[in-house]
Amino acid sequence: MKRFDCGSLVPGCTFHARADEEAEVVRRAVEHLRTTHGETIIRENMVENIKARVKDEEQV
Repeated sequence: MKRFDCGSLVPGCTFHARADEEAEVVRRAVEHLRTTHGETIIRENMVENIKARVKDEEQV
C-alpha cells in the first residue's frame, strides 16, 4: 500500500491518499490539490514533488 501525506507538500494539510498503486495515489493527490487547494494547473514538477513524497505504508 502506498501513501501520500499532503502536509509534506502543503504545511498544515491533514489529507492523505492511500492506494495499492503509486499512479492512483498521485491521481487522488492531484484531485485533492484541485478541489481543496484551488490549484487549476498541475505542472509536471508538482507531480514529481508528489511522487517524491509517496511512501510505502510501512514507512509512515
